[in-house]
Amino acid sequence: MSDNVLNNITRRGFLGTAMGGAAMLAAGPSFAAGKTLNVLSHKVHQTVLGSGDGDLLKDWKSANDADVVWTTFDSNPLQDRLFREASLNATDFNVGYIVDNRPTKQIAAMFEPLDDYLKKDAIEDFGDIAPGLVQGMTVDGKLIGIPVRHATQGLFYNEALLEEQGITAPPTTLEELVEQAQKLTFTSKAGTPVAGMVLASDLAVFPVMFARAFGGDFINAKFELLPNPEAMEKGLAVLARMFEAGNLPRSYATTKNDDQVTWLQQGRAAFTVLPFARFAQLNNKEQSKFPGKIKAIEFPVSADLKGKVPMSSIVEAWGMVIPANSKDKELSWKFIKEVSSKRATLGMAKNGNGPVRVSTYADQSFAANNPVAAVEAAVLKNARGAFPPFPEAARAQSIFLEEVQLAVLGRKPVKEAVASIATRVKPLIQA
Repeated sequence: MSDNVLNNITRRGFLGTAMGGAAMLAAGPSFAAGKTLNVLSHKVHQTVLGSGDGDLLKDWKSANDADVVWTTFDSNPLQDRLFREASLNATDFNVGYIVDNRPTKQIAAMFEPLDDYLKKDAIEDFGDIAPGLVQGMTVDGKLIGIPVRHATQGLFYNEALLEEQGITAPPTTLEELVEQAQKLTFTSKAGTPVAGMVLASDLAVFPVMFARAFGGDFINAKFELLPNPEAMEKGLAVLARMFEAGNLPRSYATTKNDDQVTWLQQGRAAFTVLPFARFAQLNNKEQSKFPGKIKAIEFPVSADLKGKVPMSSIVEAWGMVIPANSKDKELSWKFIKEVSSKRATLGMAKNGNGPVRVSTYADQSFAANNPVAAVEAAVLKNARGAFPPFPEAARAQSIFLEEVQLAVLGRKPVKEAVASIATRVKPLIQA
């Protein structure tokens, strides 16, 4: 999950996943509350709850005589800090936000099991929360987190640039995507050099998506490493050819997740892969040169698999957890209940959050203003995480990205890079 300060997100912002340079913010109390709830999260989780007159927690704070103090980091530093705090004898943080690909058995043991809380003081219509997201927060049969946000990846494109190059429809296969990206590597009428596609190099999301387009994967749910090595080779070969042809920017090695947003908004790239939650931000008339012209579809599979195998796009979910060593767990649960309510979920969705409740997608006040709601709901049916959680997952991802970058930049043959991934990552899965 990529992000930095996202103060202007409306429905459909972040990633997951979002993962860039570290950012930290601690918001001080806005009134003299009797209690303080300390939350450790990504900036986006604070942003979507609103502020001022739009603060979705305003009534809750008043009713509970409590203020919420946020300490925020980018995704990976956030997870490291959360786990470090949870491993201490005691922590001042009452609630933390965790990514669904991180809770191994050892990590899950550091957080409060929430099943009894649900039984004693149930969350409103808990069954409305997507079951797959709940499963991602369940370890060894114990619920440790309440889903609060998901980021499902889609293919975004600048319709104005496609039209300028005589392309009347977005790609329906991966091969068409590559062809269109080649044609869209040009200088636009506005004089802007355009790259066919822009992708960050520090996220496993993108190479895994290309491998899945050919029926492959990095590590599947059964913990099989490279279950189809040839598919991974095909996916990386496509990326390498795109880089060599200039369809990916020369700056690929240093491109970050938020750069993708900027490039698309400015018309510097025609395609990118981002969570559907970015739709409103990409089309924000105050930020984008192409408001209303940036569209999103499902990332396409290869021509050989079209109509035979559904594309498994990547989804990343966040959940709210209570450190087992924290204080005032009753207040922590009250906070989680409020943020999980239908009202708050809908409000956060309108502010840019990926809603975890099925009912939110059906709410006309939300769906009527979100053209990608239907396609996102359809993609979510087959979406799954980039890889399952295991103790050495972070190290395995680093190795994977190192080899991917060498292959894409042409510094190592693709076949050799994939073989190295297999050799170097296998011991980490077995550890």
